[in-house]
Amino acid sequence: MFFALTEEQQEFGAAVAGYLADRFDLEAVRGVVEDADGDGHPAALWKAAAEQGWLAVTVPEEHDGLELGLVEAHVIARALGAGVAPGPWRGTVLAAEAIRLAGSPEQRATWLPRLAAGDAVGAVALRGEAGGTLPVVEYGAVADVVVARSGDGWTLVTGASAAPVGSYDGTVRLATLDGGTVEALTGSTDLDARVAVLVAADLAGVAREALTRTVAYDRDRRQFGVPVGSFQAIKHALADLHVAVTMAEHAALYAAHAVDVSLEGADLAVAVAKAKCSDAAVAATGAMIQYHGGIGYTWEHEAHFFYKRAKRLAGIAGTADAHRARIAELTIG
Repeated sequence: MFFALTEEQQEFGAAVAGYLADRFDLEAVRGVVEDADGDGHPAALWKAAAEQGWLAVTVPEEHDGLELGLVEAHVIARALGAGVAPGPWRGTVLAAEAIRLAGSPEQRATWLPRLAAGDAVGAVALRGEAGGTLPVVEYGAVADVVVARSGDGWTLVTGASAAPVGSYDGTVRLATLDGGTVEALTGSTDLDARVAVLVAADLAGVAREALTRTVAYDRDRRQFGVPVGSFQAIKHALADLHVAVTMAEHAALYAAHAVDVSLEGADLAVAVAKAKCSDAAVAATGAMIQYHGGIGYTWEHEAHFFYKRAKRLAGIAGTADAHRARIAELTIG
């Protein structure tokens, strides 16, 4: 069976990538990275995310959404990863997913239209328990609603106090949260899997763009009268990275589909995707620095945006080693 993105899904991703290239390129990203005291939440980018449906991607039509699926959300995540774009898109989409899947009719009516329109910012706390301290929440300081754990379930937290936390990855802003009003989500949700899929997709985008930029540079840069990319040690390494990144992209796509339609074996697909995407992104961004020569190590070059994002996200929603252990558990017990 041939399994790939549809033409419409490819166009959706191309539209996101096109906007970033034209309206929020790496110079705009640098502006966020170097504004250490800023909230990392560019208003123009957020407005575009709302107007173009990036925030409404999985929200039902009855709540002003596009009612698409996790595959389409993963397409957006890949494009945002390729652009190392800042902002609380992923947290907002995942908060909407938690409310869509596990919220009451009243909670859905209250939050989903606001999240879809960009009138509210969402976040997901992957560590800590609701009612206590929630450490290292992406964009916790600007979030209107945070989805946090409570025992075996999830809750909504509003009105929490935030304290900024520093990060070596300047394309994100982190905070710890304390207190706030806690409201239970009474339904069930596979939110952990959805988090892992969208993080994996972001990593796949980071990996592909890092590799693409590295190949382009090594085709142009010349030593001894020839492109450095023609040297066997470099071209073989880049070829191996291309294979790894391609496999990671396919793994992320299949995991998104498997979770979307509740396929048997979706847990395994998610573990494979997160492990492969983490490894591929760290390897591709490390090679980006190495194969850009002396300039790749400088602050002025963009390579560190990609590397730092890859290193941080590789540890989010389970490390590659943790997911490999999960693969072993699911396959050989």
